Amino acid sequence: MAAGGTEGRHERASGLDALRPVEALALLADGQKAAAAAVDAALDDIAAGARLAADALLSGGRLVYAGAGSSGLMAMADALELPGTYGISRERIVVLLAGGAASLVDLAGTYEDDVDLAAADAAEAGIAAADCAIVVSASGSTPYALAVADHAREKGARVIALANNPGAKLFAGADVSILLATPPEVISGSTRMGAGTAQKIAFNLLSTLVGIHLGHVHDGHMVNLKADNIKLRSRACRIVSDIAGVDAGEAERLLQRSDGSVKAAVLLAAGAPDTGAALAALDREGQNLRRALKAFG
Repeated sequence: MAAGGTEGRHERASGLDALRPVEALALLADGQKAAAAAVDAALDDIAAGARLAADALLSGGRLVYAGAGSSGLMAMADALELPGTYGISRERIVVLLAGGAASLVDLAGTYEDDVDLAAADAAEAGIAAADCAIVVSASGSTPYALAVADHAREKGARVIALANNPGAKLFAGADVSILLATPPEVISGSTRMGAGTAQKIAFNLLSTLVGIHLGHVHDGHMVNLKADNIKLRSRACRIVSDIAGVDAGEAERLLQRSDGSVKAAVLLAAGAPDTGAALAALDREGQNLRRALKAFG
């Protein structure tokens, strides 16, 4: 029986196992590059999804990432990075990975077919109208992903759907559909490879644009990062130094005055009389540092 999309056969895969190792790797690498290139056609939809996700956070809602198997792992990887990178409260980020913690030990395929599990996970998460669900499935027909998306729609939440097959079931009823039309996998059906690569890139782009919309990016710096280790405290110091044009010692002193807030430290350097005034300026400007700087310019 012929198969297409994510189950299709790659035109150059015949004899793969007989190639010299470097030749096999070159073919695999070409597959990854082709998958990455597929993201370009989805940029408009990724932008629309980022706006939807940012609006949910700005209105007090949450982002609910959901998926199964390797697609679920891509979603989880993106979700877990948001609090540290952009200072988004962990309570505002929900991850629904089919199988939960058990899937981090054994990524069993049975979980992705369990619609009852999906319904229970979605209900326990308390998805509400203010939330935005970001649901991913390489095939676009994974029962767990479809069930979570259905539950989210029933609760009035907005739904962003990511899939790698045109006409995916997951796109039906989604507020934003992101098609990552990756070519057939070099290892047929192994969607952790090309499809997963495209998904990871799309998630990277979407969540970074969310951070920009929230005012947490300034001149390429993550100005709302959570500096909770030595490396990140040093990074916060470099960010303040670069934006404010002060030396490292002064940047460190400003961060101490601002209780570690990079944005407030930059505003203190710009002339804010105290941390309270800096934070008030940020609140007035929707946490956008560039706009808040104008108050002290």
